Amino acid sequence: MSADCLFCKIAAKKIPSKIVYEDDEVFAFEDIGPQAPTHILICPRKHFGSLNEAGLEDQAVLGKLQLIAAQLARKRNLLAGYRTVLNSGEAAGQSVFHLHLHLLGGRAFRWPPG
Repeated sequence: MSADCLFCKIAAKKIPSKIVYEDDEVFAFEDIGPQAPTHILICPRKHFGSLNEAGLEDQAVLGKLQLIAAQLARKRNLLAGYRTVLNSGEAAGQSVFHLHLHLLGGRAFRWPPG
């Protein structure tokens, strides 16, 4: 945990949010500025500023983020499709520097994304 990190504060329940999943390693909550009808942020409890800070010892939790995304997509009935996005760095659009996976669904997406 990082004392000055917004997402670490959400994980510690110091900042209110709509938590949709949590366990000892991962938590997920509704994005406050959704870009799709379903927009959930899935985060490891371990603080990483971005994917660049993860190591081989973190591969299990990184894979778990995707599996939780699939579980939440099924729960939200996103059978037509959904997108997962992991931005790393400001140039990629990362605005909160705690690694997080976006689960987006409920509308059609185009390619390339941007």
